[in-house]
Amino acid sequence: MAEPVDAAAFLDACRVDPAVQELRGDYRAVLIVVEGIVPERAPADPGAIDALVAAAEAHARALLAQLPVTELPHIAAWREAYQAFGAKPQRTRNSLEALTRRAESGLPRVNPLTDIYNAISVLHQIPLGGEDLLAYQGPAQLVRAAGDEPFDAIANGEATVEYPEPGEVIWRDNAGVTCRRWNWRQGRRTALTEQTTSALFICDSLAPMSAAALAAAADALTAALRGLGPDVRATRRVVTA
Repeated sequence: MAEPVDAAAFLDACRVDPAVQELRGDYRAVLIVVEGIVPERAPADPGAIDALVAAAEAHARALLAQLPVTELPHIAAWREAYQAFGAKPQRTRNSLEALTRRAESGLPRVNPLTDIYNAISVLHQIPLGGEDLLAYQGPAQLVRAAGDEPFDAIANGEATVEYPEPGEVIWRDNAGVTCRRWNWRQGRRTALTEQTTSALFICDSLAPMSAAALAAAADALTAALRGLGPDVRATRRVVTA
């Protein structure tokens, strides 16, 4: 069984590397550790998750009725960020763009944890990732890759190990990559599962998203997760460039 994690100490050790700061000085994120999730417990109000997902899908349809997805302000900012480190945004879409495109016709349903954070991502138009905290080895670090960091992935239905491109922006811990291309694809090793009891959520933002809008997204996520156990508690930290 994995050892418990001191949430405050973990968050204090998380960092954004200066090389990422140089790339996008407007970067700001809220890191949230959520503990006390009871895997075998049904959500206190299952209908609340359904309603949250439906609201996100309706919001996506309303946004896309006004502008093409690539012109939505925060999605456009992330496309520019991807281009800055050499990624092709038309081939590797940031998680917010990918979800917004899918939400128009219906968000995927995975498990309560994932369904909640996907819906909050679309509703608040923010890239948002969720990880199993107990699978981490050391703190979360946002860096530019050397290219030799292992990334546990699935390809053609089979487990495999990939490596990022040198200079690619990655989230990593002491064991390797946890998310490639900033917020494009999360790894298998730290993925949320039906057994997750402690999770790390990363809410990514760039200008023009304000600090207040970022905080509102974090508040909404925390509130929505409280139904997943009688003693769900959250600890957060803002990290900036």
